[in-house]
Amino acid sequence: MILAFEVVIGLLVLVLLVIAHEFGHAIVARRNGVTVEEFGIGLPPTAKKKELKSGLIVSLNWLPVGGFVKLKGEYDAANKKGDYGAATFWQKTKILFAGVFANWLLAAVLLTILALFGLPKILSNQFSVESDATTIYQPVQIVSLVKGGSADKAGLMVDDKIMKFDGQAISTVDELITLSKKDQNQSVEVVYARDGSNATVKLDLGNDNDGGYIIGVGLGQGELIKSTWSAPIVGVATTAQFTWLTLQSIGNLVASIFTSGFSAVGDSVAGPVGILGNVFPTAIQGGFGQLVLLTAIVSISLAVMNILPIPALDGGRWLTMTLFKLFKKDLTKEREEKIQTVGFYALMILVILVTISDVAKLF
Repeated sequence: MILAFEVVIGLLVLVLLVIAHEFGHAIVARRNGVTVEEFGIGLPPTAKKKELKSGLIVSLNWLPVGGFVKLKGEYDAANKKGDYGAATFWQKTKILFAGVFANWLLAAVLLTILALFGLPKILSNQFSVESDATTIYQPVQIVSLVKGGSADKAGLMVDDKIMKFDGQAISTVDELITLSKKDQNQSVEVVYARDGSNATVKLDLGNDNDGGYIIGVGLGQGELIKSTWSAPIVGVATTAQFTWLTLQSIGNLVASIFTSGFSAVGDSVAGPVGILGNVFPTAIQGGFGQLVLLTAIVSISLAVMNILPIPALDGGRWLTMTLFKLFKKDLTKEREEKIQTVGFYALMILVILVTISDVAKLF
């Protein structure tokens, strides 16, 4: 039941991110004289439609997997008033990349809000304004267990948070390690938190000669970086950092395909099934801040994916339009449809491969 709720939340977030992307296209299209015929939430078949006074049709569709915007004359050769094709090259460029900008801007806003309350530190070189940065340490947490070790025998589990050790409050990993070395070969009481409640357990500690595992755990500790006046700067800069890292990841993935084949895609990329069935549930269990952080990262990923020069994506459509313009060739409706169809099928094959890999990982 809990997993179902988490999947619904993840699906809702993905739909909202796609809607934000399409809303960017719609706003910029209207500002540049292109008629927006329909704005769809979800994908057809249609559940309900409403026509606004402006003539725009807003539709609610049965498939909750994104959204779409339909522009009048949505191909390069269209030339009637209000057609997308009748817009100038610069206007088309703005319309095509408006969705990318919308996702990037949304990520920057979310990261700015997190920076005000405490942005999780997940990069070693994560940007912050030192004079305005306050580090908040989260509880020391068990990230791995040594089978048969002291903690394992006592019933401690991965994700348990160590609150007290031998009567002393624990605030850092180093404090816990120091205390455990001091008390090695002894029995101590440990207060830990699990699922929002505290409990006490007795540990029979080992020693340094026991593989270095006195407690028998791997420890981790999250850090939050809190900002005030510099929060917008941190939000924008961190978004830029994640954008660059995403581009690097895509570059590494393409390189690995040439060296390891398409199996590298399934190993390195999570598709909709993997994101909804694993990534989002994990983030939700980590708290609201983790969910907001993941939403920002997925929004950045959506932006980066759409600038790639692949037909059927915004970047691919722009590249096609640009090449035909540079070589002074007519981009007819038929040619454009063929190019975009090939790109669409290539994307669908990739999605199917990744989905198969996701399902295999889940089960």
